[in-house]
Amino acid sequence: MIRHIVFFSAAKDGSVERIREGLTRLADIGEAQRFEVLPNLKVDPFNRDVDLVVYAEFADEAALERYKAHPIYAEVTQAVKPMRDLRFCADIATEA
Repeated sequence: MIRHIVFFSAAKDGSVERIREGLTRLADIGEAQRFEVLPNLKVDPFNRDVDLVVYAEFADEAALERYKAHPIYAEVTQAVKPMRDLRFCADIATEA
């Protein structure tokens, strides 16, 4: 299984809610076994820069690649990119 975790922060003139709405469209791709777009609770005392987290689980790397190659992925990326500041991504292979 691949766990795909992406952290986003809104640009100064960006709307967290509009970014969340855009990212939520990625669930329509259908490759993920689990897909969530969640707000960061910002309770960490050292860093509160992250506004949203995308968490998804994929059966394997091939499913993740199909997800990233899907036209909806390209549309969402194009729409969200101007509204965001930071974006960090981690893809982790796990047994369960």
